[in-house]
Amino acid sequence: MPLMNQLNDDAPLPQIRIRRLPPQLVNQIAAGEVIERPAAVVKELVENALDADAGRIEIVVEGGGKRLIRVRDDGIGMGREDLRSAVSRHATSKIRELIDLERIASLGFRGEALPSIASVARLTLITRCRDEEHGWRLELSGGELLGEAAPAAHPPGTSVVVRDLFHNTPARRKFLRTDQTELRHIQALVKRIALSRPEVGFELNCHGRCNYRLVPARTSVEQEARLAELLGREFVGQSLVLDAEAAGLQLRGWIGLPSAARAQADLQYLYLNGRMIRDRLAGHAIRRAYADLLYKEKHPAYVLYLEMDPAEVDVNVHPSKYEVRFRESRLVYDFLFHQLHRALAHPRGVTEDRRCRASTSSCASLVQENRSTYQSPWQSSIAFPMVEATRLYAAADEPIGNDEKTQWSEGGARLLSHALPHHPALAVGQSEEAIPPLGYALAQLHGVYVLSEDAAGLILVDMHAAHERIVYERLKDELDREGLAGQALLVPLRVGVTPAEADLVEDCAGLFKRLQFEVDRAAPDVLVVRRIPALLGQIDVTALLRDVLSGLAVHGMSGQLEAMINQLLATMACHGSVRAQRRLTIAEMNALLRDMERTRNIGQCNHGRPTWMRLTLAELDRLFLRGR
Repeated sequence: MPLMNQLNDDAPLPQIRIRRLPPQLVNQIAAGEVIERPAAVVKELVENALDADAGRIEIVVEGGGKRLIRVRDDGIGMGREDLRSAVSRHATSKIRELIDLERIASLGFRGEALPSIASVARLTLITRCRDEEHGWRLELSGGELLGEAAPAAHPPGTSVVVRDLFHNTPARRKFLRTDQTELRHIQALVKRIALSRPEVGFELNCHGRCNYRLVPARTSVEQEARLAELLGREFVGQSLVLDAEAAGLQLRGWIGLPSAARAQADLQYLYLNGRMIRDRLAGHAIRRAYADLLYKEKHPAYVLYLEMDPAEVDVNVHPSKYEVRFRESRLVYDFLFHQLHRALAHPRGVTEDRRCRASTSSCASLVQENRSTYQSPWQSSIAFPMVEATRLYAAADEPIGNDEKTQWSEGGARLLSHALPHHPALAVGQSEEAIPPLGYALAQLHGVYVLSEDAAGLILVDMHAAHERIVYERLKDELDREGLAGQALLVPLRVGVTPAEADLVEDCAGLFKRLQFEVDRAAPDVLVVRRIPALLGQIDVTALLRDVLSGLAVHGMSGQLEAMINQLLATMACHGSVRAQRRLTIAEMNALLRDMERTRNIGQCNHGRPTWMRLTLAELDRLFLRGR
């Protein structure tokens, strides 16, 4: 029977289940999107102050922000009519028409912050325009106006007082943490904002105690002083200054040296056009730039400012405004990666004071721009892969003659002590410009460390770690330039493996072929190695193959091809580098130092461990209590 015939005239009409929400409830729902905790209130109010051209902002907090939040600024202020409109939904002075959404340059623009805050707290606004004789005061509670705006005494600028946050929404209030926890969130937020606007002065007072009092910082020296106050002197001393521009993008700031990486990602600050952002694409580009420079699970430290045309980025993605969407995401990704990668490999613009501030730092940071073409008397770069290292370095059981010669095993050529300068110590009166960045070798310690002297003091080099980085970078360069050269083994080498490992070799046949690592399967559990990269020379091929298979088993082929190739090259470099306990002549040590100076990323080995460090004369004097 048709449905209409089942209904009679006396049947009740269906109830209306869709209703328009009352304004107060709408504001409270909006507050749930914007105001999740006291720190979010501080963020919205401080961003409003910055958009109002404030030069100084004072923040007072009590009860972790639950009892009181007061933000006072010296910005342009508001008139009586603007004050009344400011607490209305979707009222803002920052956009006027649809096209303005495509070029948002302000921090706030939705017009929801003040009405949302007012709906869940007791709100008082006092403001005065710079050209008016007195200000105006307006009070709200639970989103309801408590009278009209009234005249009030106030200096030019605006004060916003928020009391009893979530007093009318107890369900929200009970989810807040302790006062101390909420206070830590506020402190972290103010730190992030203060880093974004060094030209603005900030003062934070919590529970009657001053936490921050930051004066405006306009010069580079003042900005570094603010950086040191907020993040510590150690970060400033172990970071590189970055200033790059290309393709309409500008990147500046500070990037921590790989040797100063941290156990947690707690010192990473990225700003886009002055806005704090958390972007997965940008974060991945930065991590990739540090990819083979960090030790194990360490995280880089950085404070970076990215500037671009506001029309090229959409900041209207999420109410919190932390997330953004780039219109040319690939361009931004490549720009960030290449600029950081190049800066870490070949730092520029680092002053002598910055280089001497940390006892451990990147070797490349010691090389000034005008020294980048430095050439040792040995004109060609001494290749330190194993073939030439075997020729150059004395074998562990080979005695070294007093004449400090090393016989080459092929061609009858010899490397004599006069091929490179013998500098047991710096010459008296020798100018600092004439001294290589890593100085001159003095001795070798326990067959592991090379001791070198430069103008600043003593340098200690882990020769295996340094040589490992040298071989790794040359493997990468050769692969990028013309592909690795292969070297056939005179007698193919049979290696017993598990069937799963043999399957892995077959699955990754293309990768092995590209690396000139020719491995065939002779049986279900037997592999035959016929060719290896020529750059590695005489190595333990069996051990190398097992390490490569182990790495593939752990990481698989799910990652990017480039990352996997670099992982395999790093394993090869580790096997192809000079081992500890090799005794070197002074000439050989100097050859290693000069090659280090010509190698990018030499501050760390492939596993992120430091390759060298310095003890300055001042530090040595302190060890021996000199001058006391």
